Amino acid sequence: MQNNQQIVVKVPATTANLGPGFDCLGMALNLYNEIHMSLAPSTTIIVEGQGADNISTDESNIVWQAARRVYEKLALPMPQISLKLVNQIPTSRGLGSSAAAIVGGLVAANQLAGNQLSQEELLALATEMEGHPDNVAPALLGGIVISVVAEGKVHYLRLEPPEDLSTVVAIPDFELSTRAAREVLPQLVSLQEAIFNLSRTALMVGALCQKRLDLLTVAAQDVLHQPYRAPLVPGLVQVIEAAQRAGALGVMLSGAGPTVIALTGNCQEEVAAVMEKTFLESGVKCHTKILKPIVDGAVVL
Repeated sequence: MQNNQQIVVKVPATTANLGPGFDCLGMALNLYNEIHMSLAPSTTIIVEGQGADNISTDESNIVWQAARRVYEKLALPMPQISLKLVNQIPTSRGLGSSAAAIVGGLVAANQLAGNQLSQEELLALATEMEGHPDNVAPALLGGIVISVVAEGKVHYLRLEPPEDLSTVVAIPDFELSTRAAREVLPQLVSLQEAIFNLSRTALMVGALCQKRLDLLTVAAQDVLHQPYRAPLVPGLVQVIEAAQRAGALGVMLSGAGPTVIALTGNCQEEVAAVMEKTFLESGVKCHTKILKPIVDGAVVL
């Protein structure tokens, strides 16, 4: 392998849960981070774009950590590498920035080391690093992914998103760590709440498979995590209701939040304006993006 070979990997943002599918549903979106990786005389890490001011540039960097996991898996010494991260995905907002970093680091390092690990092996490493597969699976595989960890193995089904499905993401101007958002969740839920989410998760998957976008309003409902996280995101309930009145098909927290994602048909501009206005009425500045679900996950350019 030539020392000057540069690997460039493009990894998409992801939205997890899709309402009721807590820790098991995720979808890739057309907002990207790029990882540039090459062998070098000494390790250097440069971060551009989102998170440039607070992402570490030493060996605690999550992309570097992911690269090291690949070399450990291959029983090879970790080489000195040059890393440049060009980030469009905002950090700690519920759009899979850490998943993109992990998947990008794994895919780039695997390519640099001769492409010896399979997609399944990369997914297993990514899930091990992230702790759950709901974001890393669509970041790696693209599309909509249902994922389950059983006996240490990730089992998944990948669906093609409906072509006429679009999304609006309202991204508040504050960060919310996944850890903080998990700490507010109860350890036990009632049978009624379990049935509520099970039925809607099944309906969500069926609606996406059969392109029944009219069912998404009911399918997007959740009682397992959103009610408990609402106090962490001022205006959440009002934003969801306002976006639905503006024509959104289903509205929910993206991952652990604070981003709110609306699944839409062709009323994106109206929904975006209403979400921004309603957040502002609760004292939260945000910016909106219209994003499309995508079929491709991480790609080596």
